[in-house]
Amino acid sequence: MNNLIEAFREYLTVNKALSKHSISAYVKDLEQFNSSNKDLLEVDTKDIIKYLSQFENKRTLNRKLSSINAFYKFCSELEFLEFSVDIPSSKVANSLPIFLSHDEIMSVVKNIKLKSWIDYRDKAIILFLYATGVRVSELISLQRDDISEGWVRVRFAKGQKERVVPIAKVAIDALNEYLEQRTDLEAPLFINYKKTPISRISVFKITKKYLGVSPHILRHSYATSLITGGADLRVVQELLGHSSLLTTQIYTHIQKSHLKDTLNIYHPLSIN
Repeated sequence: MNNLIEAFREYLTVNKALSKHSISAYVKDLEQFNSSNKDLLEVDTKDIIKYLSQFENKRTLNRKLSSINAFYKFCSELEFLEFSVDIPSSKVANSLPIFLSHDEIMSVVKNIKLKSWIDYRDKAIILFLYATGVRVSELISLQRDDISEGWVRVRFAKGQKERVVPIAKVAIDALNEYLEQRTDLEAPLFINYKKTPISRISVFKITKKYLGVSPHILRHSYATSLITGGADLRVVQELLGHSSLLTTQIYTHIQKSHLKDTLNIYHPLSIN
């Protein structure tokens, strides 16, 4: 059975080109499901539903179900099974993305006391996340030579799809100030005090310390600033590295709200 799970891991890596983080999550879910050590090829729908019934949170339930469905689809494609398990996900109410305004972010950045290279790094990370919308997994994988003439090449993107994103001048300036403070010649763009690549947890601690939010909120803030500024949804999709426009459409409520506010301000019939 361990060989089957390892084959599934390889399938996710090679065939699906998922990120290491996503693959780890899929395998972990599958191993948790298989904690009873029952033959996974002998499991039926009742076993799966019984397992899923312990999860009250619908998002957690759907994540576990996604992993299980993916595994049995893999088994069906490789003819380990003659059928594929495909249990529908539980409906979850759409939640609007949380974001910070430009003024909220810049107010915090301006008040960062720059006493050491670590402080310069923290400032650069916050501005870089907000200026590019990159994922944390992409940020921590960046090398110095990925930055060139106001652009960042995101080579380690989700699904291994490379994209190029422009960087605002204020973020470039902060990045250059940070790099000038470094005395090492190490290739990783963002490092810790040991001069090794910074970790996801460290980036989380930085944004939590200064802004009180996770790094992903800065990604939402980036997208929100673009949408309210009038950017086309497909352009935002390209910049964020979303494989499907459906993922980017969570920001359409912001677009509609912005249009409504504009109408209320400028249309003569909106005057009370």
